[in-house]
Amino acid sequence: MTRVLLVEDEVDLLEIVSEGLDAHGMHVTGARSGVVALSHLRGGGAFDVLVSDIAMPGGVSGIDVAVEASRAHMPLRIILTSGHPLSHFPALPENVTFLSKPYRLRQLLEAMQAAIP
Repeated sequence: MTRVLLVEDEVDLLEIVSEGLDAHGMHVTGARSGVVALSHLRGGGAFDVLVSDIAMPGGVSGIDVAVEASRAHMPLRIILTSGHPLSHFPALPENVTFLSKPYRLRQLLEAMQAAIP
C-alpha cells in the first residue's frame, strides 16, 4: 500500500484529495501546514510519496518540507502543487515534480507514478 503524506492548508481540498487517494488504495496522512508535515516526518513516519502545496501558513513552505523529506526519506517521490506559476518560486530541488492547481485526481495519480523515486 502506498503511503502518502498530503500537505494542504485548504481543508476541503485536503479532504477531497485524501478521499480520492484512499479510494485508489493509498494510505493518506494529512497535514494542514508545513510545520505539521515536518512533525510527521521527524516523528518517524514512513512515506512513499509527499504531495504538498508550496505556499503554506506557519513559515514552513512546501519547498522546505520537500527539502527535509528528500534528505531524510530517500527514496521518496515528491510532488509540489500551487495555483501560482512555477516562475513565482525559487528553483525546486531536482527530485521534485510540480503540479499546477487546480488539478484533477487523475493528474495527481499520473504525477505520482511518473515522479522520480
